[in-house]
Amino acid sequence: MKRIVLTTSILFTSLAFCLSSYANIPTENESKGATLASPNKQIRVELSDVNGLAFSVTDGTNMLITEAKVGMLIQTDGATTDVSKAKIAGNPSTKTIKEDITAPLYRQTKYVTTYNQAIVKLNCGVNLEFKLFDEGVAYRFVTTGIKGNYKIIDEQADIHFASDFNSYLPFTTNPRKPEAMAFQATYNVAPLTRQKDLLAFLPAAIDCQSAKITLMESDLEAYPGMFVKVSGQSLKAQFAKYPKTTEFYQWRKQQYVTSTEDYIAQCTSNRTFPWRILAISHKDTEMLDNNMVYSLATPNRIGDTSWIRPGKVAWDWWNDWAISGVDFKTGINNATYKHYIDFASKYGLEYVILDEGWYLPSSGDLLTTIPEINLPLLVEYAKTKNVKLILWCVFNCLDENIDAICEKYAQMGIAGFKVDFLDRNDQTGVEMIYRIAEKCAKHHLLLDYHGIYAPTGINRTYPNIINFEAVFGMEETKWTKNGEQDMPLYDVTFPYIRLQCGYTDFTPGGFRNATSKDFQPVNNNPMTMGTRCHQMAHYIVHESPLTMLADNPTIYEREAECTRFIATLPSIYESLRVIDGKMGQYIVTLRTDSKGNYYVGGETNWDARDITLDLSFLPSGTFTAQIATDGINADHVATDYRIETRSVNNTTRIPIHMASGGGFAIKLTK
Repeated sequence: MKRIVLTTSILFTSLAFCLSSYANIPTENESKGATLASPNKQIRVELSDVNGLAFSVTDGTNMLITEAKVGMLIQTDGATTDVSKAKIAGNPSTKTIKEDITAPLYRQTKYVTTYNQAIVKLNCGVNLEFKLFDEGVAYRFVTTGIKGNYKIIDEQADIHFASDFNSYLPFTTNPRKPEAMAFQATYNVAPLTRQKDLLAFLPAAIDCQSAKITLMESDLEAYPGMFVKVSGQSLKAQFAKYPKTTEFYQWRKQQYVTSTEDYIAQCTSNRTFPWRILAISHKDTEMLDNNMVYSLATPNRIGDTSWIRPGKVAWDWWNDWAISGVDFKTGINNATYKHYIDFASKYGLEYVILDEGWYLPSSGDLLTTIPEINLPLLVEYAKTKNVKLILWCVFNCLDENIDAICEKYAQMGIAGFKVDFLDRNDQTGVEMIYRIAEKCAKHHLLLDYHGIYAPTGINRTYPNIINFEAVFGMEETKWTKNGEQDMPLYDVTFPYIRLQCGYTDFTPGGFRNATSKDFQPVNNNPMTMGTRCHQMAHYIVHESPLTMLADNPTIYEREAECTRFIATLPSIYESLRVIDGKMGQYIVTLRTDSKGNYYVGGETNWDARDITLDLSFLPSGTFTAQIATDGINADHVATDYRIETRSVNNTTRIPIHMASGGGFAIKLTK
């Protein structure tokens, strides 16, 4: 095999040397390879076509991935092309690219990213494109020589790790139809060879000892999303087949797939395919420094974003409309929603959601409200209170009549939609979420996507999508029996993995807090696992431009001090950095806003924990610190908390005790 070194560099002399090594280009059938490197030269990719198209990944002196076999099976009218057997053809082009990225509503409003790009031409009308960042490796296929319509029968990504590393895999919750589910599961933590024989969805993480790899994807458009399944020390990709027939669940007119084709995607002419990302982090606290999903996504398609208004939401569903002490019958009716609007206005919340039930779910008719709801009247009432309304709906019900729905509700003054129950990521499902995003943007309507796969950068392409679920969120506490799931453990695990992809609508803010021994599932007055301050910390730890206050106005009014604290936290920040923590144990997150204020949130698992918060990150000067910590009896009474105010500066050290399932939240204002 002829080895060709293509270590990318910004030095033109080095690049010229690499290119000159191709003076004698091997024949089409001669095996070739290349060595690619990140800008800091720490991450190296060895690409080879000897036994099929494959690459390895080394980080410094540590081998992380011994072999990643990649390819596609492409079917045209006259032939089938197996890209995995293609040969490297000609001279790969390499260059270093530095980008200044503006990122409205993202975890940081702007940042600079640098990567080395290599475009590897194959002898089958397909390119294999790499981008190597200091934070990881991304690759994708690009068809360049295929005309007309064609099908992708399958895509290969068989990633073999260097050892039997510990893995964090979220498995499907639907063993019968594994690709049809809400993408909400806790992580099963085990060595690769001891993991379950089930389909797992992304993101997934592998602890390679010297570093952690998070497997993600970006720029997923008109193509199915990736699942993985364990095979020995490997993760093998699997994709939903293209739907052939669909039916509807009658209780909410939700579309589901009943049969599929024998291929995964239909394509027209040359196109790019999604990026496959191997994010590499050397410390747990560095995992959220990774911006690869956002950086690799298609830039903004909607133009002006000034109309997009982040904010907090008074939410009805989690608390089951369980308002008390009022003189009207609560439920899905105007009187109840006026009460929510009054509460939102009092505490400066920007939105109220009308969740499932404002239209008859079984009808799928979003243009007709139930008799108990007078929507124009509610919109006008909310307007007088400086509050806007968001409407819940099912994906396909919105999509099927989207022009009429968008026109009607945009004119009425509705702010946007919480869209739910996609529960799939096949090509047609992915196409639906792009269609909805484009139509809603034209009408200046916001979107909060639920029942959906983790974000793959579409929030960069369509910034009007200002939240995603794709998390084992707080709704699960309504039906999870004590001991079945460990929410405090999950709460200090998923931010390291899931938040690398982007926003999450965890729906926090439950104020009926319970210790491990006291917790019970309750539908209409639900509890949360862990302390009051654990809940308050969510508003800082999570990246969530549109975030719920999930409990009901009655309990928030009763707990006004804590309510004011979370209501006055920003919905978007200028930056996010994890300053202390270990995945699965605890997390401490630092954020800043555009006014020069600082915010710190921390959470622990069921283990009580003592830390010392070092405020040396502050600039010079005196700050006022409002500090919410677990009360002295929070290990016994989870609602116990303490809020104190004091002056601090960048030499201050604050000792903090987090109770079992506890946390803390701090505002630092100049």
